[in-house]
Amino acid sequence: MKIAIIPARGGSKRIPRKNIKAFAGKPMISYAIEAALRTGVFEHVIVSTDDAEIADISAAAGAEVPFMRPAHLSDDITPTVPVIAHAIESCIAAGWMVEQACCIYPGVPLISHEDLAAAQALLEHGDASYVFPVTGFPSPIQRALRRQADGTTRPFHPEYVNTRTQDLEPAYHDAGQFYWGRTKAWLDGLNIHANGSTIVLPEWRVVDIDTPSDWERAEAMFYALNKVSG
Repeated sequence: MKIAIIPARGGSKRIPRKNIKAFAGKPMISYAIEAALRTGVFEHVIVSTDDAEIADISAAAGAEVPFMRPAHLSDDITPTVPVIAHAIESCIAAGWMVEQACCIYPGVPLISHEDLAAAQALLEHGDASYVFPVTGFPSPIQRALRRQADGTTRPFHPEYVNTRTQDLEPAYHDAGQFYWGRTKAWLDGLNIHANGSTIVLPEWRVVDIDTPSDWERAEAMFYALNKVSG
């Protein structure tokens, strides 16, 4: 059995009620739910939350909320893996034979169901414990600058100052959208980045929404990509 688990606690600080705030006319979490449902690979799409309103909105969007997340896994510092492990354990206790679980973050309006399916195929046919999307840094990280208190700069890596850009190794960062994983990997608490394989997404389909200005930029990107007016 393959399940999607969308972790959506109610205590967002920087953007209050971020997970259900209206984004381009719909609750933010609905984009993750709809993408999961469109893949056709999940037997269950569930939301792990500590918040009754999030639970109701998620259910209305087509997800299941078979349990409420306990308070000790709903604070600002709890990492992702224990939350997903708890959800898997709860599903197994209900009699579900979970073989693979995909954590899908709730704030991902640019997520693609095709990417979810492609990552699952890679997990299915590979040896990695996890599969997740990455995207390239827009500029070479070897050319990063350190800004001093007086406004002057120093290179982080002086040895690369005169190296041509095309000769520098590309670098990638986690796209922050989803993580496919084998049940054993989640339950064993394996680190995702140290035990995962990746698919690469174009930079224009990746957005991190942490501040109100991030939100405005993400909506502008969404409208442009979908050719609709806000």
